[in-house]
This record gives sequence, C-alpha cells and structure tokens, in this order.
Amino acid sequence: MSEIADLLERLRRGAELVAVSITGAAGSEVDYAPQPGKWSIRQIVAHLSDSEMVAAMRLRQIIAEENPRLEAWDQDAWVRNLDYARRKPSQSLETFRRVRAENYDLMKDLPEAAFERAGIHSERGRITLKQLLQLIAEHAESHAAQLRTRRAEFKSFKAAAQ
Repeated sequence: MSEIADLLERLRRGAELVAVSITGAAGSEVDYAPQPGKWSIRQIVAHLSDSEMVAAMRLRQIIAEENPRLEAWDQDAWVRNLDYARRKPSQSLETFRRVRAENYDLMKDLPEAAFERAGIHSERGRITLKQLLQLIAEHAESHAAQLRTRRAEFKSFKAAAQ
C-alpha cells in the first residue's frame, strides 16, 4: 500500500475511531472536564465536526487553486462563541462523519501528483495536500485517544466521589 493510500485509509477510518470512542457516553459524562480549560466529550466532538469543515475548505482550495492562502483559526474562540457546551454530540458526530466521508471521496481517486500541490498556511507556511491529509488523519486519531482518556478520567472521578 502506498503512503497516500495508507493516509487515505487512516482518514476513512477516523470517523469510526471517534464514534467507537464515545459509544455509550451519556448524561454528565459528556460534559465532564477534568479541570477548567480542558474540553468535555461534547466539546471535543463539536470541535472535530467544525475542524473537519475547515479541513474540507482547505483541501478544496489546494486541489482547485494555485498556492492558496490558508488562514489559521482560533479553535478556543470557536468553542466559546459557537456554544460547543450545548451542541448535541450525536449531531456533531454525524456532521463529522458526513464531512469526513466527503473529504475521503474527494481525494480517493486523485492522482498521486495532486498530493504535491500546496497552499500557504498563515502560521505553518507551505503545506502540501499530502501533509494536510496526514494532519487531518492524525487529528481524528489524536482526539479519539483524548476521548477515551476523558471517559477513563470520568470513571475515576465518579469512583472517587462514591
């Protein structure tokens, strides 16, 4: 399997990793944060949903435009100002799954040369489609691990409170 094919497979599997990580989470568990400034399950899944939409735009810019400028975004401002604390995890997960599937479908049949196309990120500098694909794949994997950790922290918190 080529490196691109491997990254695409990781991208495709990412939504399921996240879904499995939150299966059965409900009630106070989805709102538990171990300390101020740390995100809850609800907020992490909302972040994944919105960040996948940002990724969708960036992928399309790199594929369609010549050296597009890719603007950074303030994820903490999005958490505060887009009311992540009230968003339904099931809806956020469904949006994440749909957009992730669209992103996968967009890239799965691109020629390998397309993955060398690049954009200019306002903070990271030049980034190729391949590098962006890797970041997006890793993003879901990282947050799936974070979700599993958050659930374990909640269980420990509940056990200590009893």
